Amino acid sequence: MLTSRAEFSGEARGCGSIVTAETTASDAEQAHVLFEALPDGRFLPTEFSRGPWSPDALHGGPVAALVTGAAEGHEVDRSNPMQVARLTLELLRPVPLEPLTLSLRTTRRGRKVQLIEVGITAGVREVARALVLRARQLPLDLPQLPTAGSTATGGVVPVPGPQEAPRQEPDHLWTAFHNSAMDMRYAAGRWLSSGPATVWFRLTCPVVSGWPVTAAMRAAAAADFGNGISMLLPFEEWSFVNPDLTMYLDRLPVGDWVCLDATTSVRAESGLGLAQSTMFDQHGSIGRALQTLVIEPR
Repeated sequence: MLTSRAEFSGEARGCGSIVTAETTASDAEQAHVLFEALPDGRFLPTEFSRGPWSPDALHGGPVAALVTGAAEGHEVDRSNPMQVARLTLELLRPVPLEPLTLSLRTTRRGRKVQLIEVGITAGVREVARALVLRARQLPLDLPQLPTAGSTATGGVVPVPGPQEAPRQEPDHLWTAFHNSAMDMRYAAGRWLSSGPATVWFRLTCPVVSGWPVTAAMRAAAAADFGNGISMLLPFEEWSFVNPDLTMYLDRLPVGDWVCLDATTSVRAESGLGLAQSTMFDQHGSIGRALQTLVIEPR
């Protein structure tokens, strides 16, 4: 069971109050949370963590953010700064709106690389598991490096930026993560349109009551949106659920905004697909996110 994060609350770099310079008065008035921390150490999902496929199951983003935050705060050594460099999340079954128990175990205690296993159960059922790789932070004096070819866009920040990109309101079939806890701004593409999309995301609420929102948690919360924003098949006719998410970060995002430049491929011969996202903040690329898709007609 996850222990208290009181020690970690002052340790997270890149985090701050959820009310920032970009937070509107409306955001502050409608402040909510994705998970309530229960006295027994479990986490109760709220309606703001629900996904688009069913009102009874969670979106992968809140689960990814919860796991990331828990792993960041597990067995912290202040003398050896670490950052989340990779998150691999396996969604074993739909994660229900029920109290969740997290169990954490360090499987590698290195000075440069550490591995944290995280299990998530609802009652006696294991619903998800994750492996988080933490890598040491060591600022370097590097020579001038080329940027062309480092990402699909050559490392160039997508334009328009979040302040200029139009806000699009997702569906409101029920209160959920994508329509009530994420500010989404489309630099390219449109909500529920087919094809690649480039979207800026800003988390508008805490992940867990009483926890700071870290840069890695903001990235994880956005990373699971790739298949939704770049879908190729009509949402009303097809299901393309991702049973996994892998996020790589070679730099933590700075500021509130995280961008996904996402594409999806689907295969008729296998009934599988792959969503791939290059991740950005307003200063440049920060990593990648990958999702396996299991495709079925509704």
